[in-house]
Amino acid sequence: MSSITEVLPRARGGVMADPGPRGRFGDHGGRYVPEPLVAACDEVAAAFQEAWADAGFRRSLANLLALHVGRPTPLTPAWRLSAELGIDLLLKREDLAHTGSHKINNVLGQALLASRMGRTRLIAETGAGMHGVATATAAALLGLEATVFMGEKDMERQAPNVFRMRVLGAEVVPVRSGSRTLKDATSQAMRHWVGVVDEAYYCVGSVIGPHPYPYMVRELQRVIGDEARGQCAAELPAGVPDFVVACVGGGSNAAGTFAGFVGTPARLVGVEAAGGAGAARGREGVLHGFRSSFLQDGDGQVTEAHSIAPGLDYPGVGPEHAHLRDLGRARYVTVEDGEVVEAAVRLARTEGIVPALESAHAVAWVIRAAASGELPPGASVLLTLSGRGDKDISTLMELL
Repeated sequence: MSSITEVLPRARGGVMADPGPRGRFGDHGGRYVPEPLVAACDEVAAAFQEAWADAGFRRSLANLLALHVGRPTPLTPAWRLSAELGIDLLLKREDLAHTGSHKINNVLGQALLASRMGRTRLIAETGAGMHGVATATAAALLGLEATVFMGEKDMERQAPNVFRMRVLGAEVVPVRSGSRTLKDATSQAMRHWVGVVDEAYYCVGSVIGPHPYPYMVRELQRVIGDEARGQCAAELPAGVPDFVVACVGGGSNAAGTFAGFVGTPARLVGVEAAGGAGAARGREGVLHGFRSSFLQDGDGQVTEAHSIAPGLDYPGVGPEHAHLRDLGRARYVTVEDGEVVEAAVRLARTEGIVPALESAHAVAWVIRAAASGELPPGASVLLTLSGRGDKDISTLMELL
């Protein structure tokens, strides 16, 4: 693996930049879709390129993020936990964004794009339900219809989010095939899109899928990293944290955070679920229209992922994360379910913040790394708290 100093010149020269018309991040990314979706993806790519270069579109999105979402989100010092761990831990508070997670940043951008393209309905997949809630919220705000595909297993363990989506006016479609989780919801949403491309827009929730979605979602989530970069410059003596840490399933909150720091000396760490470690333990393959690193069996078949956090219950990782791993610019580690629960409770009892179980993966690694010395005493750590834990209260009640 290359050292940080070795990859910094490459990072400044184009890592986390526009992947070009083929949507390739090194060996990863691209577009592997049925012929009926080729034109649809081309249309989305052209529309986003035009919109992203339009100052009016950017102003409209910025206004919504400020007035409806509550951006910028705060950078909160975790004073008590920092003292216990012997480090300087700063939390980027995406849990305080409207709807309770970072997902709304991406969805509002895509919903504005869908309206600009003349689409009247949003299609989405969801695991933990937060992307579904964000999609239903954006649809209600902009006068669009919304259809959200969700695995039946996830609907059972995230019932409050299912109710929120329906209150907001969205149709929630249970997916009963396969593992009945995020992978199968994504597959069903893409199959549905094939038949309705002329009137519906597929609003992908993470940095996955065929080009241009991994690039587009990262750009829409870049607001996290850009804000945090400026906030760290004002908060930290060195201006840049020693470590930047975020949980990774598909990887949108991590991609958005890393984009703000990829050209700095900060060490980038993505934390995956031990049962869904596409970056840390996967092999090259193709799923859901893109090439990346996936959990596979000996015959090359994609295997099921497992995580206590439904938002990380995905067998692969976004193609740009696989590229950052290959370059050695980001490191991907895993934590176990038990560590996650302990971390969620510890953050709650030291800082008065109950994190989403997804976010608690990042907290768990920081706690473990501080105890082992992997995080040196006094190290400054920026951690993106991607969501709040309201949705996981029933799971925690069963375990505690």
